[in-house]
Formats: sequence, C-alpha cells, structure tokens
Amino acid sequence: QVQLVESGGGLVQAGGFLRLSCAASGRTFSIYNMGWFRQAPGKEREFVASISWDGGSTYYRDSVKGRFTISRDNAKNTVYLQMNSLKPEDTAVYYCAADPIALGPRGKYDYWGQGTQVTVSS
Repeated sequence: QVQLVESGGGLVQAGGFLRLSCAASGRTFSIYNMGWFRQAPGKEREFVASISWDGGSTYYRDSVKGRFTISRDNAKNTVYLQMNSLKPEDTAVYYCAADPIALGPRGKYDYWGQGTQVTVSS
C-alpha cells in the first residue's frame, strides 16, 4: 500500500497561485501513476491532472490546461500541482491519488489522500 498526504492548500485571490504537494510513503513511489482530483461542494469529484510513473505522460482537464502543471520528484516521493491564474471555480477540496495502472481521467485509482482545501476568492 501507499499512504498519501496532501498539503499546500489555502485561501487565495482570483488570479493568484498555489502549489499543492502530495507526499507518499509506503511502497515504492516511482512505480505509481499519480493523479489530482477535486470536489467542490455539492458536486461530484472530478479529474484535474495526472502524470505517469516516469513523468513522461501528463493529462489535464480542459478547464485547467495552460494554468495548472503537474510534476513529480521520485527522489522525494512527492507529486506537485502548480496552480496559476486561479479562478473562483477552482475552489474545491483537492485530492491526490495513486495507482500502478490507472492513468488519465477514466482510470480507477486505488489509493487516495485526505484532501486539502483550496479556496479562491473573487
């Protein structure tokens, strides 16, 4: 198993930026594809971005392309989500997820963190 802990959330004004981190422990981090998802109040959880185990492939939902960047540092067992030009509609709890097979928006990820709140004020 792998344990995931997100950090870096907070309150930011529209147009601002945040960088989320997800630290992994447990089994070898480098074998896992990693994803970021978010869930806004009253809405279903949605895919945000994902990255393959070696960082060679990345995927983004359309609404964040050009604003968000997913990256990973396997030496630090950490995946990041750099979020720029934030909008009020980005407000949500952000979760990171891991899976050795799933990759992309339709993958079924087995391991999840507890989430970190991101609030963007207008």
